[in-house]
Amino acid sequence: MSDLLDAIAGVANASEPVPGLVTGGQPQTAHIAALKRAGCALVLDCRDPMEPRPLREPEDVVRAGIEYVCIPVGPGRGDDETLRRIRELMQTNVGQRKVFYHCASGNRCGATLIPYLMLDQKLTEEDAVNAALRMGTRSQELIDWALEYVKKQQE
Repeated sequence: MSDLLDAIAGVANASEPVPGLVTGGQPQTAHIAALKRAGCALVLDCRDPMEPRPLREPEDVVRAGIEYVCIPVGPGRGDDETLRRIRELMQTNVGQRKVFYHCASGNRCGATLIPYLMLDQKLTEEDAVNAALRMGTRSQELIDWALEYVKKQQE
């Protein structure tokens, strides 16, 4: 287990689909400090800023010395620009800096990583979907949206 994955121990659906990228549900304040100690440089939150949280993001993340980015993803299909932005953020950061990507449970972040996993990490559709399921994805609608996006990018 990596230091980064150890830092989010106890977070719902904690996973490390790619070295240097961990995903999961909502962190607690103690996880933010542990992420900083593990070298995490970026927290990507795909929750709507109005969703309730047990901590004050982005303030607590920034105070810890970690960059905070929010790209909101709703409970259902969104627009392709959202998937493009998440993929671009992964392309420019994973492998360069340690990243924690989260939502409330892992459902949204797992599904929205499918394009990055397939197009950039070269996972098969089956492997990318299985990785998303391990990250907490339970929404077939989100999976279908991500797979349709991948197909458009491959055309």
